[in-house]
Amino acid sequence: MAIPEAERHRGRARPPAARARVPLRQLLRVASVACGIQFGWALQLSLLTPYVQELGIPHAWASIIWLCGPLSGLVVQPLVGHMSDRCTSRFGRRRPFIAGGAASIAISVLIIGHAADIGWLLGDRAGGVRPRAIAVFVFGFWILDVANNMTQGPCRALLADLTGKDHRRTRVANAYFSLFMAVGNVLGYATGSYSGWFKIFPFTLTSACNVNCANLKSAFILDIIFIAITIYISISAAQELPLGSSDSAAPFTEETGQSSHAQEAFLWELFGTFRYFPRPVWIILVVTALTWIGWFPFILYDTDWMGREIYGGEPNDGQNYSSGVRMGSFGLMINSIILGITSLFMEKLCRKWGAGFIWGVSNILMFLCFLAILVVTYVANNMGYVEHHDSPPVGIVVAALVIFSILGVPLAITYSVPYALVSSRIEPLGLGQGLSMGVLNLAIVIPQVVVSVGSGPWDQLFGGGNSPAFAVAAVAALAGGVVAILAIPRTGAPKSGLLHKSWFRNLKQRVLEALFELAASADT
Repeated sequence: MAIPEAERHRGRARPPAARARVPLRQLLRVASVACGIQFGWALQLSLLTPYVQELGIPHAWASIIWLCGPLSGLVVQPLVGHMSDRCTSRFGRRRPFIAGGAASIAISVLIIGHAADIGWLLGDRAGGVRPRAIAVFVFGFWILDVANNMTQGPCRALLADLTGKDHRRTRVANAYFSLFMAVGNVLGYATGSYSGWFKIFPFTLTSACNVNCANLKSAFILDIIFIAITIYISISAAQELPLGSSDSAAPFTEETGQSSHAQEAFLWELFGTFRYFPRPVWIILVVTALTWIGWFPFILYDTDWMGREIYGGEPNDGQNYSSGVRMGSFGLMINSIILGITSLFMEKLCRKWGAGFIWGVSNILMFLCFLAILVVTYVANNMGYVEHHDSPPVGIVVAALVIFSILGVPLAITYSVPYALVSSRIEPLGLGQGLSMGVLNLAIVIPQVVVSVGSGPWDQLFGGGNSPAFAVAAVAALAGGVVAILAIPRTGAPKSGLLHKSWFRNLKQRVLEALFELAASADT
C-alpha cells in the first residue's frame, strides 16, 4: 500500500516536543464559541423558513433557499480546514479563521434582518411577493452559511489539536462543544419564541418591516452581541502557537511550516485521502450521511410543521401560523435543554456501552420520534379544528412538544459522537484535523443537498405539507441506527468481520450486555 503524502512529509518533519495536557477548564472556555455560533443557528432554524414564506416564496420552494448552506459547506469547510492546517499566522492556525468567520456572521445577519427595508428602498411594497427583498435575503443567507462553515470547522479542529492523541479527552472536548451548542440553542430558541423584541428595539419596526420582521431583526442584533462575547472568550483561551513552533504538533509541516506540496489543489488532496481510509472510517461516513438525511427535513420544517399541521395556519394569513412558529421555537428550546443534559453524560455513556452502539440507539430513537410526528399529523388533520381555524387542542400541542423534547437526546449524540469517532480514526493516518473535519462535513452536506433539492417537489407529489419529508427522515434514521449498531465496533471490539453471517448473534449479545450493565448500575 502506498504511503500517504502526509505521512512522507511527517517522516521528514522535526519531531514535536511533548505538550502538557490541556486543562479541562481551558477546553471548556475554547468550546464556549459553540454557544455564540449556535445562538445564531437557532434563530436561523426557527425563524427563517417562516420568514421567507412571508416574503412571498412558496412552501414548495422554501427548501431551495436552504440549498446554499450545504453547497457552501461542500466547498468552504474542507477548504478552510485545509488552509487552517497550513496557516502560518502569528495568531495561530485556527483562530484567524474563527475570528474572520464571526465577523462575516455579524455582517450577514445585518443584511438578512434589513432585507425587507432594503427591498422597500429598491421598490418593493407590502403584500404579495417581494422579489427585491428576497434577493437581498438570499445574498445575506449565502454569506451567513459561508461564515458558519468558515467558523465551525476550525473550532472543531482546534479542540482536536488541543486534545492530541488522548481519545478520551477528545470525546470530552466534543461533549463540551455539544453542551455549549445546547446552551446556545436554548437562548436562541427562547429569543425566537418571544414576540416582544420590537418593543425593546422600537427602531426595528418600519413601514417595510412588520412585527414579525422587527422581532427577527432585533434577535439578530442580540446575536451579534452574543457571538462577539463568546468568540473573545474562546480565542483568548486557545493559546495557539504559530505553525512551525517547537511544540506545535501540527501534521503536514516541516520546520518552516511549508513544503513543496503545500500548494496542491485542495480538492484533489481531499478526495485523494479517501483511498487511505480504513473500513471503520467509511462506516462512520455512511452512518453520518444517513443520520443527516434524517435530521435535515426536521431542521427545515420543524417550526413550519408546528405552524401548518398543528396550528392549521398559513404565512400572512391570520395569527395561527405565527403562534405555531413561536410554539415550535419553545419546543426547540426544551429540545436544547435535553440536548445539554445529555451532553453532560456523553463520555460516561460512550465509555460504558461504546460510541457506535450509543449512536445507533439514538438514531432508532430519531426514527420513533419522526414516526410519532406522522401519527400526530394524521390525528390533527382528522380532528376538524383546522377547517374552522380554531386553536389546536392542548393534547395535540403537548404531544408535539414532547416529540421535540425527546429529539434532544439523539441531537446531542449527533453533535458529538461522529466528530470524536472520525477524529480518533483519521489522526493515525497523519492527516490534519482541519482536513478530517472537512471530510466528515462532506458526509453531512451531500445529504443536505439531496434533501434541499428533493423535499419540496417530494412533498408536492403527495399533496403538500411536511409529512412526506418526515417519512423519508424516519426511514433514513432507522437505516443509520441499524448500521451503527452492527458495524461500528464497541471499545475493544475487533475491527474486522463486522458484517459476517453471525451478525444476529452479535446484536443479541450487545443488547444483553447493555441490559445487564443497566441492571447492575440500577442495583448500585
